[in-house]
Parts: sequence; C-alpha cells; structure tokens
Amino acid sequence: MQRKGLIGQLIQNLCCLPGVGPKTAQRMAFHLLQRDRQAAKTLAETLMRATERIGYCRQCRTLTEETLCDLCSAPARDRTALCIVESPADVWIIEQTGVFRGLYFVLHGRLSPLDGIGPEELGLDQLERQLADGHVKELILATNSTVEGEATAFFIGELAKKHHVQASRIAHGVPMGGELEFIDSGTLLHAFNGRRAV
Repeated sequence: MQRKGLIGQLIQNLCCLPGVGPKTAQRMAFHLLQRDRQAAKTLAETLMRATERIGYCRQCRTLTEETLCDLCSAPARDRTALCIVESPADVWIIEQTGVFRGLYFVLHGRLSPLDGIGPEELGLDQLERQLADGHVKELILATNSTVEGEATAFFIGELAKKHHVQASRIAHGVPMGGELEFIDSGTLLHAFNGRRAV
C-alpha cells in the first residue's frame, strides 16, 4: 500500500539509494523519526552541503570539494602511474589497501553502446591528452570484470599502445579465503589464465 504524506515521501526517497528497498527504507525512516531526529537533521544538512559543494577533480575526475583532489595535488604521488577505474568509490577502495601510490582517472561508467555510453561520455578524450603529454609511463586498468568493463579495458589498452604507454590489467580470480566449489567458471577461467609462478 502506497502511503501519502511526508513519511511516505521520505520512505520513497530513501529507496533511491542502492540496495535500499521499501522495507529497509521504512526502517530507516522510522528510526530517524522515532529515535534520532538530531541525526536526521545532521544527515539532511550534510547532504545539502555535499550536493552544493562537491564536484569533480579537473585532472582525475573523482569527487572533491576542490579544483584538484587531495591525491592529484599531493606531491608525493607517482605521476608516471595512472590507474583507470569506473567510479570514485573504486578510488576509495584501492586507497584503503595502501598498495597504489600513483594517480587515478575515473571514467564514471564503462563503454556500453546499447545504453548510449561511448568514449566521449567516459572522458576518454581527456585521458588521451594525458597519455599524449608523455608523463604517464604505466596504465593500470582496474575496470570491473563484466563484458562492458573488459571492452572498456581493451579500448583503453589500445589508446595506451597508440601513445607507447605500458598497460596492464589487474588480476581477477579466486578471492582470498574462497573455496573452489563456490567459484563460478568465469572466475576460475580468469584465475587459471592469470596464474603466476610461486
């Protein structure tokens, strides 16, 4: 049953979040209204400030409050290595590992001709200009291992070849702690093809 009024509107609006269905949205709405109105106000204020102040870094296209994000403006980052990711969330995840010290380029999606997403929508003209200037020596393709992600990685790999930049693809395969009987055949295929000496 569709509820009207502000409570119904709040529940409906919370459903716009990924992974939040009507039941979860309902629990969130009632929790905020019944138990933590101050947190609800703080959340609303923070969302308003974030939508007004956060834009895209002019160099890597991740989310930031500044013209250049903290990573692009950090002098200690390796400017010869560039990691290509699909979303700003991917930058956060990779940064949490602490293994990559280079810079990023955020595509904000992946090639999908059926959805009208081509190279222009992903900012590949901007990426090609960065490759052409000669500072980037290594390109790490960290797109998702979907059909579109693989096609995007291949397309960008060809751009790298054109500009004589070494390109590599992150490994895909069996996750740490994973058991083979629960792994799908596509993942196992990647794991076997990407095996290395021990």
